Amino acid sequence: MSFTDLFESGEHARNLGHFASIANIAAINGALNPEEERLLKRFARKLDIRESEYLEVLKNPQKYPINPPNSADKRLERMHDLFEMIFADHEIDDHERFLIERYAIGLGYSTELAQTLIKRSIEIYQGGLDFEDYRYLLNKKKK
Repeated sequence: MSFTDLFESGEHARNLGHFASIANIAAINGALNPEEERLLKRFARKLDIRESEYLEVLKNPQKYPINPPNSADKRLERMHDLFEMIFADHEIDDHERFLIERYAIGLGYSTELAQTLIKRSIEIYQGGLDFEDYRYLLNKKKK
């Protein structure tokens, strides 16, 4: 196996774990609504998840570990993906908030930073922002 193959398989494992986290959050309220299903399919394409993996993840999303990316930008993008899924139904409940906090800590954020990031993200995300606006507003200093 070449070094490139190892890198690609490691990246795919990270993507699979991230997709499973998104699926886990989508399934919190029971059956997927059409918007959640549309987003899951979009994330599966974005993360290069095969159809067989997609179906397997939907059966048991807790089976897949979180494999955090090395880049702070990639970690933030993963948080953004989760907020997109959470706000597919235009609200965040306590269980979703708990899961996203656990995920943020799993990505490498401290508990305090995770709580701040989530609180600020909820404030920002009420309007449904794209990733670039999300990153800008999240890092903007409050006056």
